[in-house]
Amino acid sequence: MRRTFSAACSLWLWLAFSAVAQTAIDPPHRSGPDSGTGIESFFRSFPNMPGQGFSLMPPGPRSATAAQAPQPTAFTEYHPVVVELYTSQGCSSCPPADALLAEIAGRDDVIALALHVDYWDYIGWADRFAKPGFTKRQKAYARAAGEHAIYTPQMIVEGSEHLVGLRPMELVGLIDQHNAVPSQIRLSLAREGEVLRIKLEAQPPLPQGAVVQLVRYRAEETVNIEHGENAGRVVRYSNIVTDWAPIAEWDGRQPLTLDANAPGSDAAVVIVQEQGPGAILAAARLR
Repeated sequence: MRRTFSAACSLWLWLAFSAVAQTAIDPPHRSGPDSGTGIESFFRSFPNMPGQGFSLMPPGPRSATAAQAPQPTAFTEYHPVVVELYTSQGCSSCPPADALLAEIAGRDDVIALALHVDYWDYIGWADRFAKPGFTKRQKAYARAAGEHAIYTPQMIVEGSEHLVGLRPMELVGLIDQHNAVPSQIRLSLAREGEVLRIKLEAQPPLPQGAVVQLVRYRAEETVNIEHGENAGRVVRYSNIVTDWAPIAEWDGRQPLTLDANAPGSDAAVVIVQEQGPGAILAAARLR
């Protein structure tokens, strides 16, 4: 039984090899429905093999009747990843996070923003960069995430990922992850004097509206901290947010063009974000 089976296998392999060898000697050219490569003709010679069941050639184009109706082209825009750091000059755990933000602030694919909060001012050192509105924004993120407390330092990536404490590896991973995801929003900025001209368009349209926000920040400042938990430290702060304000609500269905006042030398950032605050959908910067 084994000898008979072995002989049959040898015959099968010899026939296949002969067909391939003949193909190399006499290259095929397709001139009719029954033509093909030598190995294809070999398999078609068996009556039980389906006539259209085997091909080494790539499939041809689909007929017009089978093609789907053309769909609107979706935008595949890439925007810098927004990283918000909630920090305080009165927080002893914050200087390493401030230094980490300074490291990523120079990346073109990241918009790093330091929001100084005021709830540590009572312990001996008032942070002159702090604003109550930044504390309010951090609390709004906590409510949206179902959290009952806020912390410093805390980084929020793209409005959706919350990192408490110093977690550089996770931060870099999240930045890379979000950098790989395109946006459906085309956002362009141009400056004319003290006016910022903003153009927005989404394709496909957004399923829900979004908030358009204008952020201003100062690139760098060094502070000699004299009192509180960081007394005696000299800390260099980067991308210090000086103002964060909503300037429009957008339905995300129709293109939007608007102007915003942006006087002074501080860098300007436009952020499009889901209500909540939720996920950041697009961002652009003019330095």
